[in-house]
Amino acid sequence: MPGLLTSQRFFDEHADALARIEAECGVALERIAVPPEGRLDEATLQRVELAFFASDVRDDRDLQRRFFGSARVAPGLRWMHVAHAGTDAPIFTQLFERGVRLSTSSGETAEPIAHSAIAGLLALSRGLPDWAEAQRRHEWAPHPSERVPDDLRGQTLLVVGLGAIGNHIARLGQALGLRVVGVRRSPRRPEDCVDELHPPSALPALWGRAGWLAIACPLTEETRGLVDAAALRALPPGARIVNIARGEVVDEPALIQALRDGHLGGAYLDVFHEEPLPPDSPLWDLPRVIVSPHNASVSTGNLGRTDARFLRNLPRWLRGEPLEGEVAGPS
Repeated sequence: MPGLLTSQRFFDEHADALARIEAECGVALERIAVPPEGRLDEATLQRVELAFFASDVRDDRDLQRRFFGSARVAPGLRWMHVAHAGTDAPIFTQLFERGVRLSTSSGETAEPIAHSAIAGLLALSRGLPDWAEAQRRHEWAPHPSERVPDDLRGQTLLVVGLGAIGNHIARLGQALGLRVVGVRRSPRRPEDCVDELHPPSALPALWGRAGWLAIACPLTEETRGLVDAAALRALPPGARIVNIARGEVVDEPALIQALRDGHLGGAYLDVFHEEPLPPDSPLWDLPRVIVSPHNASVSTGNLGRTDARFLRNLPRWLRGEPLEGEVAGPS
């Protein structure tokens, strides 16, 4: 009887679905809930064969710590499904090196993340940070003539990383009248919402066209530090950046300098080199910088969508079939 490690909430909400899967596959699952306190005993850990890092576990630091503490030492763990897209944390590298299969719910939270990205873009485009600052001062402060916002229509949005999130950003960007230039290794597909698609090797020629830069790529050895000081300087004066990928994709000190000296016109940042963002980071106080606490994906529908992906994968794993969203290794 393989043991499934996840949250008690998941077991309670999906009892009927789990029973149906067990009946269809002819396999009984042992339900092993992450303990609200303490740790699982050694005998129970021996029986853990699969684990679901559910959204409610991810969002509770104590549950998250106990979940990974158990998964790290469960000797028989063979598969873990992750409710989010990224697997660049060290724990996933450790599991992968042990031969544990990894799959993700990549794409299931893409739409709300894209909505956050576009909200940041629109806020910067229309000058909302300046209005918000004036409101805090109780000051009636219309935009001065030298800072009247430009029309978005006709500006260029460069989307680096054209996966599920990037494509949602691209689609919404086109709806706003932006010319969307996408960057991705793989060839163009019918569903790509871009006016142009280029490989990453074309980026040096594309930086100078990007009035808006949206970063939506995974963190890999190739993308770490991709947006470096040279890339930032190559962006047009007044360009704005939206980063909902990973903080390490951008050279953060160079970004701070480009914002301080006015080369960049602003940024919406959901991710940072160090998280939580330290209280003394200059990014908190720089004008026309919007900070969110790695929370761009938050939405009430995420829990159901990510649970559903795991429930689709569970019978596949039990029958030895390919997994939806399986990754070849941590990324």
